[in-house]
Amino acid sequence: MKIGLIGTGRIGAFHAETLRSVPGVTDLVVADADTARAASLAAALGIRAAGSIDDLYADGLDGVVITAATSAHAPLIHQALDAGVPVFCEKPVALDVAGTRGVVERARDGAVPVQIGFQRRFDAGYRAAREALRSGELGWLHTLRACTSDRTPPPAGYIPTSGGLFRDCSIHDFDILRWLTGREVVSVYAQGANRGADFFAAGGDVDTCAALLRFDDDTLATVTATRYNGAGHDVRLEVCGSEGARFVGLDDRAPLSSAEPRLSWQRADTPYATFMERFHDAYVTELGVFAEVAAGRAPSPCSPAEALEALYVAEACERSRRTGEPVALADVRGAAGA
Repeated sequence: MKIGLIGTGRIGAFHAETLRSVPGVTDLVVADADTARAASLAAALGIRAAGSIDDLYADGLDGVVITAATSAHAPLIHQALDAGVPVFCEKPVALDVAGTRGVVERARDGAVPVQIGFQRRFDAGYRAAREALRSGELGWLHTLRACTSDRTPPPAGYIPTSGGLFRDCSIHDFDILRWLTGREVVSVYAQGANRGADFFAAGGDVDTCAALLRFDDDTLATVTATRYNGAGHDVRLEVCGSEGARFVGLDDRAPLSSAEPRLSWQRADTPYATFMERFHDAYVTELGVFAEVAAGRAPSPCSPAEALEALYVAEACERSRRTGEPVALADVRGAAGA
């Protein structure tokens, strides 16, 4: 199976290295608008680099992995669909609802599979929590508490094209909460703050946020995120039910220091520093599944339509942050469709 990869930045390089060991992938070719960067990665990994994206497709592909800049995602997905090549694309599908809806409509018939990269769906902890909830072991669900905390902020140049903290970062939480519960968010109330670098506010963004979500069965969820978590990269979820609870991300490398005087465990010597460390195994599993999707042996585990639903929640949170008022998801969907 020949797989092409478009975009050879940090996550692209990581995925390229992973794809080399995915069963069934016998040939990997990379491409980038920055041809020198693509050539450098290819040389480091002992693979081939195409001179352009058009050359990549001309070479014949069984699947393509898109890890380019977010602003290029939608056009690149359309190009893959036009070529009839199964496509994996890192989230988000696009920076806005209109661009995402365009991809959803284009991919709706399912003739060419599209998988969107929400890697938490493949993390062992999230999967175990979902199974415990769905089996009834936790009873009825009343509260979810999710956090995504980066150890250090991204470069200033990333912020203007990121889509903002809710769309870029918390969208992972919104997707996993929908996937885990099988329920839909009906309203949100969100706030944001800036206490770090000035470039967040200058870009119309925030470096810290919090949101309260209400689901259609009246389950409540809190979602928080920050770009400044000096203790380490911290991604966790508390799933609390009437009969029990599960805590995702509470492992030996969780960047947690207890203030209690008596406990039997201590903070990890090497807490997670990046999302790639925290979700390494999930990324490997995710790309292995895409190989099965591209080979026609499995359906897409995360469609553009599902990614759109998570984006609606992010849009609602951003609107709530800016207005200071609760926002109903029905209003966001209606406005987006107007």
